[in-house]
Amino acid sequence: MIQAFGLTSNPRKELPLAADDVSFEARSGRVTALLGAPGAGKTTVLRLMLELQQGRGITYFRGRPLHRIAHPSREVGVLLGDVPGHPARTVRGHLRMLCAAAGVPVRRADEVLEAVGLVGLRDERLSTLSRGMDRRLGLACILLADPHTLVLDDPAGGLSARESHWLHGMLRAHAAQGGTVLFTTADPKEAARTADRVVTLEQGRLVADQEAAEFSRTRLRPRVAVRSPHAARLAALLAKQARTAQRSVEVVREGGNRLSVYGSTCAEIGETAFRHGIVVHQLADEIGDMRPGAGATEAGEPHGGRDPGLGKAGQTAGESHRAGPARTSADMPESGSAGQGEQQVEVECGQLDRAELVGAEPECADAEPGHATDGHGAIVGPQASHGEPRPTLDAPKPAPVTVDPVAATAELRPPAEPRPTDDAPKPVTDVPLPSAGHAQSVADAHERPDMPSAGHPSDAEARPQETTTPRAFHPADARTARTLDALPPLPPPISVRPAPSPLRPLRYEIRRAAGIGTGFRTGAAVLVVSVVTAVVLARIGHTPQPRLLAAWPQELPLPPAALGAGLLGALASGDEFRHPALAADRGTVPRRLGLLAAKLLVTTATALMLAALTVGCDAEVLYLVYGRELAQVPADWLSLSASWIGLVVGCAWAGVLAAGVFRSTTAGLAAVAAVPLLVVPAVHKVLAGPSVRTAAGLPMRLREALLPRWPFGGERYLEAALSMISQPVGAALTLSLAALLCAYLLTAVRNRFW
Repeated sequence: MIQAFGLTSNPRKELPLAADDVSFEARSGRVTALLGAPGAGKTTVLRLMLELQQGRGITYFRGRPLHRIAHPSREVGVLLGDVPGHPARTVRGHLRMLCAAAGVPVRRADEVLEAVGLVGLRDERLSTLSRGMDRRLGLACILLADPHTLVLDDPAGGLSARESHWLHGMLRAHAAQGGTVLFTTADPKEAARTADRVVTLEQGRLVADQEAAEFSRTRLRPRVAVRSPHAARLAALLAKQARTAQRSVEVVREGGNRLSVYGSTCAEIGETAFRHGIVVHQLADEIGDMRPGAGATEAGEPHGGRDPGLGKAGQTAGESHRAGPARTSADMPESGSAGQGEQQVEVECGQLDRAELVGAEPECADAEPGHATDGHGAIVGPQASHGEPRPTLDAPKPAPVTVDPVAATAELRPPAEPRPTDDAPKPVTDVPLPSAGHAQSVADAHERPDMPSAGHPSDAEARPQETTTPRAFHPADARTARTLDALPPLPPPISVRPAPSPLRPLRYEIRRAAGIGTGFRTGAAVLVVSVVTAVVLARIGHTPQPRLLAAWPQELPLPPAALGAGLLGALASGDEFRHPALAADRGTVPRRLGLLAAKLLVTTATALMLAALTVGCDAEVLYLVYGRELAQVPADWLSLSASWIGLVVGCAWAGVLAAGVFRSTTAGLAAVAAVPLLVVPAVHKVLAGPSVRTAAGLPMRLREALLPRWPFGGERYLEAALSMISQPVGAALTLSLAALLCAYLLTAVRNRFW
């Protein structure tokens, strides 16, 4: 199950909190809907729960916070949007890659493809999928590791009715197997139809936490929508018939020629209109949303739109229409307008306070005649009748003042829950709290005990009674101070932690690189350019044979093979940020040494293959075109091979590290090109400068220092490596790799500990 306590987002400039002390539960085996209009804070609550956004609060998934779970993907499946995979990757290839990241067998990909109905589209590319198929693929991705909990952000948004029905059927099946499902929606009808429990948010605050049946009964009401050019006359006739038959029928004038009739049917209204010769343009059954702001969506969204014929915002959805005879606009004097009918319906059932949320039902039947009731059936003020003046709703009332609101609220809170903020919604209690006007008078009595209240004499006769009033509040002040000291601390801060590394990083990287054709196309382009360059250089002449075999003219900073290897290395890290399949919710790649080692190992193998194929293809083409003379093996082939391999592999590593540091493929390729253009001239300048001593004879002294002989002539390889590093290009590449590696490790440590 999910237990969220005190989820509060960080404050924003001159804006209300996106999430303000939100606490709720989502139980196992049930589907829970997080309902709210766009901007109500649903996505923010999910991101706080999943530790993707800084704030305060704590969320337990089966008793453990997310950062305490060793393998989060096996406990919580998260879908916060579209699948962010590479558009050129196939559906099956994407799932196989994620299998390696989750540490599950590769056959699991075929199993979830069959479960979500994508077997026929397994070879389709991600860029060709429709929105419904993409949502199915997203569901398959989060089901790979067989998690217990599913968290989805507006999963049915933009889907057709058929696809939405299928999706909610899958969620219901997961809950039936004992799992926990939490999804957000802006459509109250969808929440009532598909969820077992509905948690309602409004302006970042929790306003209701109800069972689906209770939500439907108190927040959604069936009605009949009527359009007629004689709407006022028809409303009066319906109200008259309701009074005669002693039935509970409410008629609300929605504006223009539209009526909303609660408690009647289309047949009865149609017969009444026919008997009295009233023309009717529309007569249809609808479900009205009685929650302020619910179901409101942005323009153009297919779901969750509020019907234009809904009642007045803030109108209660209680069962008051069954408590007595109908009260409609027809009960008012004839001079009353249609707007008075709406006011009468609102006064009958009262205004549902959004702060009083859980299971609060208006009990209008218990109210005294002529009085309006609040959401709990308490009398809040008399109605005006017979022309007699009545006090307003916010006038001071003789409510009990001995109850300390802060102490009473603190006693009713569970001690384990975090303390809500001062303006957070308070739970419904049976303790009589003072009204707004009375609370203000009590506060004034605390701050200014010498000032007489309004409407009372201020002479000496009234002062003795006034001076005794402040003394009664001193014990309450002391008790309030003790209660505030005993309150639990604020919810703990939420820290955004990096995404976990793939459980099988090498398999993940191999499937990532081989799953798209970018690497193969890059390698083919490098070979073609190298062959053409070598043929042209051989025709021109004046090019040394080593450069001819590498297709490296003097005018280019790097040979095509080195640039291609650098591009492949930059793509290895850059694609993780452009298409973050590992951490779709974070938009970044986890900076883990295991994943870095896997990327370096795969790019090394790719660079070695590219280097060998380049030299082999160039030598073969030169032999075919110009004969054996240009295809001979040089005498110092060992040192040349080491230099060639070191150059190509070094460029590949530079691309991997630079793209990982700067989070861009372009930046990685620019770093590769900057080595010969910027770093090599700097190294040349340093080496060409005046020096008192030189390092001549360094290989001989190293050979003498290493007393034991290396097997198989290993000292020759060491000498070749040292001679390569001593060259300007080798020294520049070594310095660049060292700097990039230090920068990568520094950013990894900073993201992990700060």
